[in-house]
Amino acid sequence: MQRQKRVAAIHDISCFGRCSLTVALPILSAAGIETPVIPTAVLSTHTGGFEGYTYRDLTQDVMPVVRHWRGLGLEFDGIYTGFLGSLEQVDIVSECFDLLRGKDTLVVVDPVMADNGKLYPIFPSDFPKAMRKLCAKADVIVPNLTEAALLLDEPYHEGPHDKAGIDRMLEALHRLGPARVVITGVSFDGKRLGAVVSDARTGERAFASELRIDPMYHGTGDVFASALTAALLHGCPLARAGEIAVKFTVDSIARTKEAGTDNRFGVNFEEGLGGLRAMIQGVPGGA
Repeated sequence: MQRQKRVAAIHDISCFGRCSLTVALPILSAAGIETPVIPTAVLSTHTGGFEGYTYRDLTQDVMPVVRHWRGLGLEFDGIYTGFLGSLEQVDIVSECFDLLRGKDTLVVVDPVMADNGKLYPIFPSDFPKAMRKLCAKADVIVPNLTEAALLLDEPYHEGPHDKAGIDRMLEALHRLGPARVVITGVSFDGKRLGAVVSDARTGERAFASELRIDPMYHGTGDVFASALTAALLHGCPLARAGEIAVKFTVDSIARTKEAGTDNRFGVNFEEGLGGLRAMIQGVPGGA
């Protein structure tokens, strides 16, 4: 039997409202990947649309966990980061990469900090600069279009998008350091929405999309990035991993919309977990 993959997931825990660790852990686990976690904070709900939520910062607990793991001699096939709540946490996670990364460890950074053309109000204006340095240490980055623009210190442009413009952004993001770049929220015709992927090592570049479904549901970026990470860790080429992540995410959105669920509550990805494993297994060399 093939050795089980192991990925360290560094995210916050929102106790209600499916996102961050409550998305990453079940998706990666359902894909057959051991997923030890480092929670960066605990919130009663995520911050999108909820008021009065509780927040407990766990910044000071991160490095003791990492040092204990180092003392145990643990090895990781992947490190996957998402929402980081402060400049201090970005610096700490950068140090985590140095301590936990092995020769073949896949480092995936989802630079969660913005959407719809705007930096999240909890972040200072220099947060993108710090995130840029973290992305430079990654093998794969998964920004949405707003985050990509902020990483490049460029204006944000709403869709439909121009292919030449997207190609230029991909090239610029590669120059930050990561060999593989995935930009989400891309639409070339206003009807289909998806992700562009680019692998500087192979020259592979592709666009995976499905028909757009409104409204916007919270947590879909985490669903996408988690499914993408699972597929990559099981050996899927980047283009195929993008296709799998897009389909899994859009199917979760469609299931949620049909049920009439409050969009703040996140999407019903749980009922699609068996299908995700099947999609990954369908790839030569997959799980």
